[in-house]
Amino acid sequence: MSRDILSELAEAKRGPRYREVVAQIGMLVEDRASGFCGDVVKITFEALTLRDRKNQFRHFRWKEGAFLLDGKPVTLVRAAQPVPTAASATRTTNSGSVAAREPARAKVAKAARIWVEGKHDAELLEHVWGDDLREIGIVVEPLHGIDDLAGAVREFQPSAQRRLGILVDHLVAGSKESRLVAEVHDPNVLVTGHPFVDVWAGIRPKVLGLTAWPDVPRGQPWKEGMCRALGTDLATFWPRLRNRVTSYADLTPELVGAVERLIDFVAPPD
Repeated sequence: MSRDILSELAEAKRGPRYREVVAQIGMLVEDRASGFCGDVVKITFEALTLRDRKNQFRHFRWKEGAFLLDGKPVTLVRAAQPVPTAASATRTTNSGSVAAREPARAKVAKAARIWVEGKHDAELLEHVWGDDLREIGIVVEPLHGIDDLAGAVREFQPSAQRRLGILVDHLVAGSKESRLVAEVHDPNVLVTGHPFVDVWAGIRPKVLGLTAWPDVPRGQPWKEGMCRALGTDLATFWPRLRNRVTSYADLTPELVGAVERLIDFVAPPD
């Protein structure tokens, strides 16, 4: 049989083919592009989440030949999903977890809490993780500032049955926030944070078709400066931005990792 030159050229253009492997929780893989290595901790329709040995989280979209497994390039794929029926249909929450099959009855809130710095932080957590938080009975409360964080923690009286998770903005070395957090010493309290001045910046700018958020000059209120640069109204911008978030994949890994560590910490044991 003579060779089909056109078929050979088409085969060459397609590039190498990689073995397909079903992604599983706990699988240790490496992203070939970035070198980030970790175990799989979440699998969603849009992406999978890896956690490295420093407990840092990163999210990677499904892509052919994107990962190394046992040192060999592979294409990770999601497990085939059964065709849903009226009795077995499930849905995925914005956080990527599987929602309860039947609407859950209202639960009495647990004693544990998650504190965030402001109203917008609380609204964003509800928007993305609300289903998960209601399932475990955890309430998110805005602090409206952390100037007396240590005092507020003492007043809360944390315990093994009353754990407290705190999400802090701009938690970077040498910041005022890092000094305030350093005053909190309690094994039943976990403080996590993200490097952004405001939780708005924890949303990927691509949700508005931008490649980056505008630079705001030092000394100028960040929200006002950003809205001015975008030519939008401060009073109406936040609801529009929040509603552009459709899943955790629209948030930065720093913010997602910080929130999910808090939820794991305060969640009641099985």
